[in-house]
Amino acid sequence: MSERRFDLPNIDSASFQQPDPGRLVAADRATHPPRILLLYGSLRERSYSRLLAEEAARLLRALGAETRLFQPSGLPLVDDASDAHPKVRELHDLVQWSEGMVWSSPERHGAMTGLMKTQIDWIPLSVGAIRPTQGKTLAVMQVCGGSQSFNAVNQMRLLGRWMRMLTIPNQSSVPKAYQEFDEPGRMKPSPYYDRVVDVMEELMKFTLLTRDIAPYLVDRYSERKEDAEAASRRVDQASL
Repeated sequence: MSERRFDLPNIDSASFQQPDPGRLVAADRATHPPRILLLYGSLRERSYSRLLAEEAARLLRALGAETRLFQPSGLPLVDDASDAHPKVRELHDLVQWSEGMVWSSPERHGAMTGLMKTQIDWIPLSVGAIRPTQGKTLAVMQVCGGSQSFNAVNQMRLLGRWMRMLTIPNQSSVPKAYQEFDEPGRMKPSPYYDRVVDVMEELMKFTLLTRDIAPYLVDRYSERKEDAEAASRRVDQASL
């Protein structure tokens, strides 16, 4: 008897659930185009992170998505304004609308730009009982002024994980970005462009696969246990 007890995990059996394969297939699949929000990290007149995001948006629309591109000019620093600021409200509304995101940043001083981080920092982790980013898909891209590096995309991956997003495996880093776009601002054909196509195609696939079952994918034992304990405390208090 004692050996069997030590073989069992030390869990709250009421909150513990084995994965149910049946719940990985949505009964009613959404038919509307996937809704993708794109953020970019530079306000320069010829911003290559914006041009890359615009190219990604063209690809996403060709793949069947609906896209919105947030224009961050005028967005205040975090804590320097309230959530009622028009640009903050605009960003929050777009995040709520989206089912997936693309983050495109230049690399500056070996990191994403402050503007990129400001946009991400304005996105709340929770609004009431709703977590605006949890379970949504994310693709990360960066542009480089010189040789190829991955510092910005690696940072954005950390943030995506922190915000409980489903960050896809593929990513794009465009070196010497000034050579990769023509005068009107379109990305030239190249292996780097092909990688962007790969990333957007993968984002679409992951979004279509997960958007209907995202609540189940991010349903956690620890949170079910906390909810059950909170409900028990409310019952106990009501009985006093």
